[in-house]
Amino acid sequence: MVRNVAGLMTELEPEDFYLLSGVEQGMRFSEWVNREKLPTLTNLTAENVDYRLDRCMSRDLVKRKTIQYEGYQLTFEGYDVLALRTFAQRDTVEGVGAPLGVGKESDVVEVQSYKPLALKFHREGYTNFREVNKEREYTADHHHVSWLYTARKAAEREYETLTDLYPDVSVPRPVDHNRHAIVMEKFAGVELGRAKLDPAQAVGVLDLVLREVQEAYEAGYVHADMSEYNVAVSEEGITVFDWPQAVSTDHDNARELLERDVQNVIGFFRRKYPRPMPEVDVGQVADHISDGTFESVRDD
Repeated sequence: MVRNVAGLMTELEPEDFYLLSGVEQGMRFSEWVNREKLPTLTNLTAENVDYRLDRCMSRDLVKRKTIQYEGYQLTFEGYDVLALRTFAQRDTVEGVGAPLGVGKESDVVEVQSYKPLALKFHREGYTNFREVNKEREYTADHHHVSWLYTARKAAEREYETLTDLYPDVSVPRPVDHNRHAIVMEKFAGVELGRAKLDPAQAVGVLDLVLREVQEAYEAGYVHADMSEYNVAVSEEGITVFDWPQAVSTDHDNARELLERDVQNVIGFFRRKYPRPMPEVDVGQVADHISDGTFESVRDD
C-alpha cells in the first residue's frame, strides 16, 4: 500500500503544489522531467524550484534520477496529494480516515464528507507497469505512456462506467473524480471470496450476481474482470465493484469477456459450494444474459 499522505496536507505550502503540478505537467511528455524545465512549468524561480524540490523530496512526493540530465518524477504519494487537494477545494472531502481495502491495483480509504464515503486511488502500473500497460486497451494508441497516465485513465474509465450503470446496476454510487482517484459511496458487506454462505443460499446468491451481470450488459457493459474478489455480499444484497477494465457490449471481444466473467463466477461457486450447484452450461448462461432472458442457473 502506498503511504497515506493525508497528514502531509497541512505541512505543504501553495508553492509546493505549484512544483508538484509542474512535474505532473512535464510527465505528460517525458517519464522524467528535466530540472531545467521546471521554472517554466511551475512559474517559480530557479532558486524556489530548488527549495521546493528539497521539501517535496524529503516527504517522498517526488524522486530524482540522473540520466542525460537531472530528471524528476512524481511518486504516487505526490499524485495522491494533488488529487486530495482538488477534492478539498471542491468540498468533496473534508478528512481522510482509515484504510478500507488494499488491492494489487488500488488503495481504498474512508473519507469524511456530508457522510462517510470511500476514496479509491488507482495504482495501475505501480508494481508492474509494463504488464498493465500491455493489457489495457486505453493505453494501446499512445507511444509515451507513464504509470501516471495509466492510473488516471483507469480512474476515468471506472468513473464513467459507474456513472452510466448507477442506479440500474448494483454498483457503488460515484460522487467525484480527479486524476487517478474516485470518491464513491461506501457499500456494505464482505467480499464473496471471504463470505460464509449457507449452502442452501449459494444458488440464490449466484443468480443475484449473474442478474447484475445481465443488468450491466443491458446497460451496455461487460465487467471483463469478474471474480469472487469484486463482489460484496450483505444482508441487503450484492454490490459489484472494480470496473476499470469494463468494455462496451459492442467491443470485438465482448462475447468472449462475458463468457469469461460467467465462467469465473460459476467456477468459484462450484469450487466452494459443490453440493448445491447444478450442472451449468456457461455458454448457454451467457446467451441468456446477452438476450436479457436469464433468471436462474437452475434453468440452464
